[in-house]
Amino acid sequence: MSKALPAATSIADLHAALRPIVDQGATPDLVPPGAMVLQPSQARRRSGSHYTPRALTEPIVRTTLAPILKRLRGPDGLPPRPEQILDLKVCDPAMGSGAFLVEACRQLGDALIEAWQAHGGRPPIPPDEDEVVFARRLVAQRCLYGVDKNPTAVDLAKVSLWLVTLAREHPFTFLDHALRHGDSLVGLTQRQIEAFHWQGDAPRFQAGFETMQVRRQVEQAAALRAEIRHAGEDISDAALRALWHDADQALARVRLYGDLVLAAFFEEGKAKERERRRAAYAAEVLDGSAHQHLARLEEWRHADLPLVPFHWAIEFPEVFQRANPGFDAVVGNPPFLGGSKISSSFGPAYLDWVLELHEESHGNADLVAHFFRRAFTLIRDGGTLGLIATNTIAQGDTRSSGLRWICTHGGAIYAARKRVPWPGQAAVIVSVVHIHNGPYHGVRYLDGREVETITAFLFHRGGHDDPARLAANARNSFKGAMIYGQGFLFADDDPKATPLAEMERLIAANPACREVIFPYIGGEELNSSPTHAHHRYVINFGDRDEAECRQRWPELMAIVEAKVKPERLALRDTADGQRLKKTWWLFARNRPELHAAIAPLTRVLANSQVSAHLAFAFLPTGMVYAHTLYAYPLTTYAAFCALQARPHEFWARFFGSSMKDDLRYTPSDCFETFPFPEGWETRPALEAAGREYYEYRAALMRRTNEG
Repeated sequence: MSKALPAATSIADLHAALRPIVDQGATPDLVPPGAMVLQPSQARRRSGSHYTPRALTEPIVRTTLAPILKRLRGPDGLPPRPEQILDLKVCDPAMGSGAFLVEACRQLGDALIEAWQAHGGRPPIPPDEDEVVFARRLVAQRCLYGVDKNPTAVDLAKVSLWLVTLAREHPFTFLDHALRHGDSLVGLTQRQIEAFHWQGDAPRFQAGFETMQVRRQVEQAAALRAEIRHAGEDISDAALRALWHDADQALARVRLYGDLVLAAFFEEGKAKERERRRAAYAAEVLDGSAHQHLARLEEWRHADLPLVPFHWAIEFPEVFQRANPGFDAVVGNPPFLGGSKISSSFGPAYLDWVLELHEESHGNADLVAHFFRRAFTLIRDGGTLGLIATNTIAQGDTRSSGLRWICTHGGAIYAARKRVPWPGQAAVIVSVVHIHNGPYHGVRYLDGREVETITAFLFHRGGHDDPARLAANARNSFKGAMIYGQGFLFADDDPKATPLAEMERLIAANPACREVIFPYIGGEELNSSPTHAHHRYVINFGDRDEAECRQRWPELMAIVEAKVKPERLALRDTADGQRLKKTWWLFARNRPELHAAIAPLTRVLANSQVSAHLAFAFLPTGMVYAHTLYAYPLTTYAAFCALQARPHEFWARFFGSSMKDDLRYTPSDCFETFPFPEGWETRPALEAAGREYYEYRAALMRRTNEG
């Protein structure tokens, strides 16, 4: 094919060249432009649009729908009426290839059949379909909604529902109005669009006229969409397409307004610049020239860092304009992505946006917390959600940004499983959380056990908020230096570092180099070395200016200039990136507050940021501690005893977070909040116990040569 494809000179030649890679069982012949082609590919998995196994989707959907279906039952216990089932709205905001929607289609289809049986029988069914197929197709057409940032996933979800409904006489496009391409986290409310601002309480930029235009167009789209959802068997696909086209066009201007507001936010990096850009777009809306941006915004939807806004309230008006607006249920498996990776994956403005979108959220929170927040705002009063999450959903900043906020703003967790192995071969452990919007009066289950309450910690007792940080523990914990450049290092096991032999040669040639070369130790050495020994050194110019460093240590500056400067100059032009470029010979974070705290000491307590086991050890001062270590200006064995003891480990594992199955210790959550034993500094028993344990452990590690 590699030779035949470039040599093709006709459609027939292209067809022949592509035949080996096309799945002809699914796409047996040429298709018209714009139609769907199915072929084997690894892109589906890379895009994240793969199926969640039914072993997970079935119980999650069932548990999510249970409170809703129970509430709809009559006082005599009869099933809901058919029209009540078909009025339910269920959404997956990160639908991938539709596994959760397929399961919701099955379960609501079964509920619809039960409703027919209990309330007068089923309606006329087309001769080529059976009861199950007909029920599922009605549910798919009227009840199910999905959004995904990946356009391929949207197509796959349509195929999935087309297959489960066996709607052979209906094209893939019969769900175009409900399964949509867009970013669930990037969009405005109708109120924000009317105000032409991402802040919902901003004044309307032209009172009356534009507001009425927005409302009128949304109402027009809602009427057309209602015709699509309630279309009978006699409505042709061409007629449905025409209705969908008209509904989509009715929203075109409103959608453009919202997209321009978000473009202003994502195009600029600072608040004043964003506001200036937004005001310029507002002026263009008023003078009628805003349409000139349509082509650019469409291109941006498919860029490497795409902007794919999805304005929920206008795109699904039948959901958000009804009494008690919102979805009845939200289900799904939203993406997991650590907060520190959001900017690098989606651009720095994306993190700014989700923090703007969700008050009281943290930049370190996993992306899944923002999906929980979004899902909660999308469900109506009495609605439910059931989402898969990483284990960090109940930990640290992710818990605080997600479950804590939800539970303190009207949400109630009514079922949760904290450690669910992923079915199949993947070595993944997830959590599953179900939340009710509003007071919940039913039975709650935590890991299959009936409990009275479930907190944001996914625990059966206590509250949702973090424990208070104690003044006595303040300024007693410090993170190590962030060097940002392996070129600062001397080591024999790092290709980016300079060999240790070269360090020795440089010191022999210029003994002054010793002033700025220090032992360097991180969490791995602390935990793996029996003696907590370092094996690396680092060049640390402190806060000295470039001229002094070049004059006194030209050899070391040459190393840093060759190995660190190019890496720094390649950084993005964010405020932090510009700072790192300008001071390329200095650490990104040198931690002067740490140096000041430990200056009079000969040793400090330290522990690794991430480790399978919580372990503290003493390290000498005069070293550079890596950012993978936390250091404490505590020198007594009593301090070691209090921190190494089991009560503190329980505390740390409850209030800290995890990386895979390892403990991720954060002093703000684990140390600053920890209530040390009363009078611990002066209690001889703690000092004696700490010394005996420390010395025994040290001797054991040396004897067995184990960390």
